[in-house]
Amino acid sequence: AAAAAAAPAVDIAKFEQRAAAAEKKIQELEAKLKHIGSSPSTSSSTSAATAASAAAAAASSDPTESDEAVALLAEVHAQGEKVRVLKSGKKSKEEVDEAVKVLLALKEKYTALTGAAPAAEGKKGPKEKKREDQAFQLKTPKGMKDYGPQEMAIRQHVFAVITSVFKRHGAVTIDTPVMELKETLTGKYGEDSKLIYDVADQGGELLALRYDLTVPFARYCAQNKIQHLKRYHIARVYRRDNPKMTKGRYREFYQCDFDIAGSYAPMVPDAECLTIVHEILSALDIGNFVIKINHRSLLDGIFAISGVPACDFRLISSSVDKLDKLPWEEVKQEMTGQKGLKPEVADRIGEYVKLNDMGGHNLIKQLKADAKLSSNPLAENGIKEMELLLGYLDVLGVSKSIRFDLSLARGLDYYTGVIVEAVLEGADVGSITGGGRYDNLVGMFDPNGRQVPCVGISIGIERVFAILEAKHAAGDVKIRTNETDFYVMLARGGQATDAMKLCKELWAAGFKAEFHYKASDPIMTQFQECEKNNVPLGLVVGEEEVKSGIVKIRNMTKQAINGLAPRKDMPVPRAELAATLKGFLTVISSAPIISASASAAAQPDSVVPKKESVHLDEPAAPNTTFVVAATATATLAAAVTGMLLWTKLK
Repeated sequence: AAAAAAAPAVDIAKFEQRAAAAEKKIQELEAKLKHIGSSPSTSSSTSAATAASAAAAAASSDPTESDEAVALLAEVHAQGEKVRVLKSGKKSKEEVDEAVKVLLALKEKYTALTGAAPAAEGKKGPKEKKREDQAFQLKTPKGMKDYGPQEMAIRQHVFAVITSVFKRHGAVTIDTPVMELKETLTGKYGEDSKLIYDVADQGGELLALRYDLTVPFARYCAQNKIQHLKRYHIARVYRRDNPKMTKGRYREFYQCDFDIAGSYAPMVPDAECLTIVHEILSALDIGNFVIKINHRSLLDGIFAISGVPACDFRLISSSVDKLDKLPWEEVKQEMTGQKGLKPEVADRIGEYVKLNDMGGHNLIKQLKADAKLSSNPLAENGIKEMELLLGYLDVLGVSKSIRFDLSLARGLDYYTGVIVEAVLEGADVGSITGGGRYDNLVGMFDPNGRQVPCVGISIGIERVFAILEAKHAAGDVKIRTNETDFYVMLARGGQATDAMKLCKELWAAGFKAEFHYKASDPIMTQFQECEKNNVPLGLVVGEEEVKSGIVKIRNMTKQAINGLAPRKDMPVPRAELAATLKGFLTVISSAPIISASASAAAQPDSVVPKKESVHLDEPAAPNTTFVVAATATATLAAAVTGMLLWTKLK
C-alpha cells in the first residue's frame, strides 16, 4: 500500500485493457486444454503459469524468433530501404536491378531458414502480432516445404537427367507404398531407427512411413520371389531428423535409387553402380566431386585384428562413420567413453581408418603388405574384392574420381560388402550419394530365408537441389519455368478469337503454345510478358496479318535462331506456318530448361551448338553386321546415330 501511494499515477484504462487481454488469453488456453482431455486448474495463478509456459514454448519453437532469423530480417528491411532510395533517386536501371537481386536473395534465404516469408517493415512480426484466434497457424510442417515454379523447374530438370542415366543402363522402374508395416522397417537402420515416423494404429496394423527405398525394394523382391532385377525408383521418404533447410536436410525428401538384384560375377554390378554415380554427378555439373569407397568386410577385419568383439562391430562402425564430421580425438572419446572400448584398441583402429588414397591402387598394395591384416579372412576377402573393383573402374574410366577411404563406414546395418559415398569438394552440404552392397536383406523377408544378393546407390537429390537453387539465387544459372515454345500475341486490330484460332491449330499440330488473354494490351506489353516467361518465339497476328493470310514469327531471345536475328520478325504464309515452325523447333527444343546465365557468350546462329549426325539413306537389312575399326569412334557414333533414327521412325 505504501509503495502504491508513493508510485506515480498510471493509466488505469490501459492497465485494465491489458488485464482483460491477458484474462482472455488464459481462457483460450484453458479451452484448448479441455479440448485435448486435460483438466485446467481453476486457480488464476496456475492458469497464469500455464499461459506463461505455453507462450515460452511457442516462442522457443518458432524459427522466426531465432537470433539468426531476426538478424536476417533486419538485413531484408535494410536492403529494401536501399532499393526504395535508389528508385526514388532515379538511379540507373543496372544499379536498381543489382540491389533488387540482393534483396530477393536475402528473402529466399530467410524463407529457407524459417519456412515463412519475411514480414514487411513496420508491420508486426510473429511475436508481436496478436491474433484473436491462435487455434490455427498457416504453415508447412517442420522440415517440409512447398515448391514454386522455379524450384519445380530445377527439380524436374534434375529428375530428367538422373532418369535418363538410369534408363541408359537398362533399368526399369517400380513403385511401393509410402507406408510399410512397422516390423518391415524395424531393426534395419541401426542407431537411425529412432528417426522412423510411426503412424497411428490403422485397423489393427502398426505402420510407419518409409525411411528409405532400399528396405521396401528388398521386401518387394522377397514378396514377389524376384531373382534378378535392375530397377530405379524415385520417390519421397520420411525421417524424423533435425532439419537444416539451407543445407538440403528435410524430414520429407526425395531419393533416387538404382539397384541391381541377382547373382552375378563379383564386383561387376558394383562397378556399374559407381559408373552411374559418376555419370549423374558429371551431367548435373554441380561442381568437383569425389566418390569414396570402402568394404564392410575389410572394416570388420580391421576391427577384429584391433581387438573389437564381433558383437560390437556395428556399434563401433557407427562411431567411425562420424569421421567426416568430427576429428579423430572426438570419435575416439565416443568409442572409449560412451561405448566402453579400451583406448589401445581405439588407437589401433585409428592407425587404419586415417588411411585413404585417390585411385586406390597404392592403398591396396599397402594393405596387402600388412601381414597381420592380410591374415584375417574378413580383411583378406575385402582387399581381394576392392582390388578387383578398382581394376574394373579403371576400364570404365571413372578411377580419377574414386577415393579408397578406410574411414567410410556407412551407419546402416544391412550393408555387407562395398560401401559408397560421394561428396562435393568445397561444399558444406554433406554427402550427395550413398549406397553399397546388401546381400542378406532380401533373405530377412523371405519365409524360407532365400537370399538375393543386391547392390545399389541413392542420389541425395535434395542436396543437389540446394546447390542448384543457390546458383540460381546468385544469378549463375537461368531457369525456364515452362516449356512453351510459341506465344501468340495480337497486333493492331487483332481479336481474341484470332489468337484462339491460331493456338487451336498449333495445339492440334502438337506445338507447345499459349496466347495473350487481354486483346486490349499494347503489343509492347505482350512482348514483355513473352520475355518474362522466357518463351523463345512470339507469333504476331493482327487485322493486317489476317487479311494477308500471314503470321509474323518474332525472335524473343538475345541470340539468332535458325537465321532469324534477335528481336526481328519474319512473315510466313499461314499455310506454311506449321512446316516453318518445325524448322525452328529443331533448334529451340534442344535449349535446356536450366542454362548458363545470360552473361555467357552467345552462339552466333542458334540457341545451342548443333551436333553433327549421320543419317543412313536406307534402313539396314535384318541381321546385317557393320564392321567398324576400334579406333574410329566418330564413325561408330555416326553409324549408331543413323540406325537409332530408323528405329525411332519405325
